[in-house]
Amino acid sequence: MAEFRLPKNSRITTGKTWPKPEGKNVRKFQIYRWNPDDGQNPRVDTYFVDMDDCGPMVLDALIYIKNKIDPTLTFRRSCREGICGSCAMNIDGINTLACIYGMDEIKGDVKIYPLPHMPVVKDLIPDLTHFYAQHASIMPWLETKTNRPAKEWKQSIEDRKKLDGLYECVMCASCSTSCPSYWWNSDRYLGPAALLHAYRWIIDSRDEATGERLDDLEDPFKLYRCHTIMNCAKTCPKGLNPAKAIAEIKKMMVERTV
Repeated sequence: MAEFRLPKNSRITTGKTWPKPEGKNVRKFQIYRWNPDDGQNPRVDTYFVDMDDCGPMVLDALIYIKNKIDPTLTFRRSCREGICGSCAMNIDGINTLACIYGMDEIKGDVKIYPLPHMPVVKDLIPDLTHFYAQHASIMPWLETKTNRPAKEWKQSIEDRKKLDGLYECVMCASCSTSCPSYWWNSDRYLGPAALLHAYRWIIDSRDEATGERLDDLEDPFKLYRCHTIMNCAKTCPKGLNPAKAIAEIKKMMVERTV
């Protein structure tokens, strides 16, 4: 499991163990807790969930704990369908979405931490301010110079297919926070998620700013810190391959100089 960016001069301690309920199908959860307002070290609290009274996904268990055991547990969630990216966290050592990660995929105790190498706001909530700023920096919108058409920007079926495997990204940050290059250089390296989105607009046949987009990425750190470790593709809960998109951008960089 990756290290987490702990508050300064702190360490993870053993926290509270909540009572174990009666039942034959009870699972043990060990969950990272940290409150910036109480002055205490981060800790790992232990909970027990009766799975016969709970849904099948990890998010169901977290909601169960918050509603029936400990209302102070804090985490993000929204759609419950894997399309908003809100509930991304590190579950059983894997960065993924709690709403689509089934309890049957985990053997033994369930260990839940916030996304690694991100500042923590509280408990399982990482601070994604910098991550979102990097996404905004790649101009994630259609950039055109010609006059706007009367109805719509048209695109062939073939050109539309080029966007498959790119537009589905839900900006959960699972890929970037699993990338060692991003851990070491997140101040300057854009990371897998932002670069996947950058490529999505670079190859969009309707976009008219390809040159400017490539110029902006021509930087020793923004693009070239990727070392094709492939953690991003392995962990993506949507089954996407950011490393391939990054490789395609590098290929375009070479081709434009030939």
